Amino acid sequence: MARPVWTGVLTFGLVTVPVGLYTATEDHTVRFHQLQRDTADRIRSRRVNERTGRQVSSDDIVKGYDLGEGDYVVVQPDELDEIAPGRSKVIDIAGFVDLHRIEPVYFARTYYVGPRGEEYRKVYELLRAALQDADKAGIATMTMRNRQYLTALRAQPTVLVLHTLHWADEVRDPAGVPDVAPGGHTEPTRQELETAHRLIDALTVDWHPEDYHDTYEERVRELVEAKRRGEEVVGEAGPPRTTDVVDLMAALERSVARARSRTSGENGTKDGGGEETGRGVARGSATSGEGGAGAARRKAGGGSAEDTATAGRRGSSAGGDRNRRKGRDTGTSRGRRRVGQGDDLGTLSKEQLYRRAGEAEIAGRSRMNRDQLIEALKKQPAA
Repeated sequence: MARPVWTGVLTFGLVTVPVGLYTATEDHTVRFHQLQRDTADRIRSRRVNERTGRQVSSDDIVKGYDLGEGDYVVVQPDELDEIAPGRSKVIDIAGFVDLHRIEPVYFARTYYVGPRGEEYRKVYELLRAALQDADKAGIATMTMRNRQYLTALRAQPTVLVLHTLHWADEVRDPAGVPDVAPGGHTEPTRQELETAHRLIDALTVDWHPEDYHDTYEERVRELVEAKRRGEEVVGEAGPPRTTDVVDLMAALERSVARARSRTSGENGTKDGGGEETGRGVARGSATSGEGGAGAARRKAGGGSAEDTATAGRRGSSAGGDRNRRKGRDTGTSRGRRRVGQGDDLGTLSKEQLYRRAGEAEIAGRSRMNRDQLIEALKKQPAA
């Protein structure tokens, strides 16, 4: 059962309801331990006394504000709690704003808000339904973990959602960032702008977040598994060639034509085009032809801890699979032909099959396993 990360009360006007905050997102990033090179020895961080070099217990650590020249103001943890008595347990809505008025750059973290008891469900649901009907967000401040937050409370179809927001002085003014500051840029021509609008229209899709996934995380896991088996790893192709200003209109026109051809593909819908353009990592690496994936080969199974977590304990890994895979299909995607019935697809790795599927513009390839990629490629007409 999920545990709330914060409990307190939510107030709007004279109405108060006890609530809890629950983390709305999960981090699925692949984690690595730090190891000493050429061994499998873990590297750990410890809190040590700078003067004595001895490790210090967390119970003996207090906060110090640096005044300079080695002088500090020492603050105890309970002193921080005491300066916000009562208010640390209150989300007090100061007002309501139109939801679209909050620029996305202000959003930080997201929490689900739930009532702390069935007897408070009616009050909770009243606020949720009213916010949903008004399409507004309640702006409030709250204190959590010794820090005050500006927050926006809004409604989803079944639950209240609270977003922590950046304070205004935490958001950088783009004018202070030289490379994005206004001025010095050229205005697009009317024809360029109209063509860009046509491209946007052709690539417009419905928002289905489940259609998108982290392809980089998948590749990291594939890298770990390949190195565990002692196999060779083939790097991704580099980014496509930068569009020259002289070629801008031609590139836009080709983009519109390709997007429309996908839209009128085998399903007769925009799903094909939307699916491919929605997965920037997979599509960019599969279709770009300038980077030269073959140049990025790296050897695995070399016996060092950075290559495999088991090398320091088990010695060198078997390399038979690596030798069988060596030298196959390592060039860039440029100039390759479509795969037909005559190719021995069973000898290719999943990464190689996936790259060829990208060249053939096979829809849905990022969700296919190796066997499905082979079947899809066999159905492609030979050039």
